[in-house]
Amino acid sequence: MNDLLQQRINRLLDALTDERGYQILDYIEFLDSKYAERGRPSGILAKITETVEDTMRAGKLPIQAITGTMGIMDSASKLMKGLAAAGQAVVDEAVKAAETSRPAAQLPPPRVDGRKGEPPVSP
Repeated sequence: MNDLLQQRINRLLDALTDERGYQILDYIEFLDSKYAERGRPSGILAKITETVEDTMRAGKLPIQAITGTMGIMDSASKLMKGLAAAGQAVVDEAVKAAETSRPAAQLPPPRVDGRKGEPPVSP
């Protein structure tokens, strides 16, 4: 979608109530299921969030309860992504530290006679 079209849609969406926003979401999901070229979000947190939201909407819960719950789940999702990124950074640093602290592979001393391999052992 081009930027101008997206900005125009966003201006119209900003003026809507949450109830109307959910009606538009229903229509967009309908169009997506009918004409989509790409799949839905594949992350486990995105799937859980969508399932919870759909269940709450099917149960006819108040819009305020749904939007509040989705806000909390979005915050939790961002927190989990941040923790995962921090964990990955720690692992990367540990691997880097382990690689730099290893002594260089020691080569066997050269033979005096110029041949390859280890020198003969003296008795």
